[in-house]
Amino acid sequence: MTGAQLLLPLRVPELGPYLGKLASGVERGPDWIRLDSIRYKLVTKIFEAAGTARRLAANGERAAALSVVGRASWQEAWEESVSGVAEVLLEHVSQHLDAEAIVVGMPHRLRRRLAPGAAERRSLVARLGSAGSRLISVLDRLELAAAGALEATALQRDVVEHWQEALRSAARQLEDAWLSLEQAVGQESIYWSQEADRVAQWKKPVWPVVLVSTVALGWAIWFGLIFAGYTRPPAWFSQGWEAVFGK
Repeated sequence: MTGAQLLLPLRVPELGPYLGKLASGVERGPDWIRLDSIRYKLVTKIFEAAGTARRLAANGERAAALSVVGRASWQEAWEESVSGVAEVLLEHVSQHLDAEAIVVGMPHRLRRRLAPGAAERRSLVARLGSAGSRLISVLDRLELAAAGALEATALQRDVVEHWQEALRSAARQLEDAWLSLEQAVGQESIYWSQEADRVAQWKKPVWPVVLVSTVALGWAIWFGLIFAGYTRPPAWFSQGWEAVFGK
């Protein structure tokens, strides 16, 4: 086999510098919902995938190496992160709503209805996941570049370099997607804070008190009329009175 026919070694580029603020984090205020654990997990998955791909490539397992840092791996890591962020946000929201409901004395049966349900969770995941819409097209290009790099020879160095640049682009776009996700969390927090304010304005309904008071007043007036001699008591009242107090 000539040198031109030899497969060009795969070199997985360092991705840390291209992950930017996804790797370093962004300073947030004390009231910000903490997402650091999810961010760390996402970055770790990317680093581990790159490390595994380097070992596989060194052993000549090109297809496996390309797969480890391929489209499916990036998308799975992103979707796991979105789901994790949604869970953290919903937990925060549930606690906030319940705390406000307790303060205003809302009954437990009504408080249970405040917590977001399964449908709201699905809707939230969809809204948050849209922060990575541009990531998908970048991953599509990565998949095409990987297909070309699989059989790239020494005469096709540009094909491997194209795949390497596609990896860097995926890292840069993942950073953008994460920052967009954090912005989406901020917007969701504003919405749910408004919901919490509405809960804080809840007041116990007064109609039961008015109803009981009205009925009690009606009975009191009726008894007063009977005892004052203005109205004739019904037979059951007279019988009951005689049974208890005598004639």
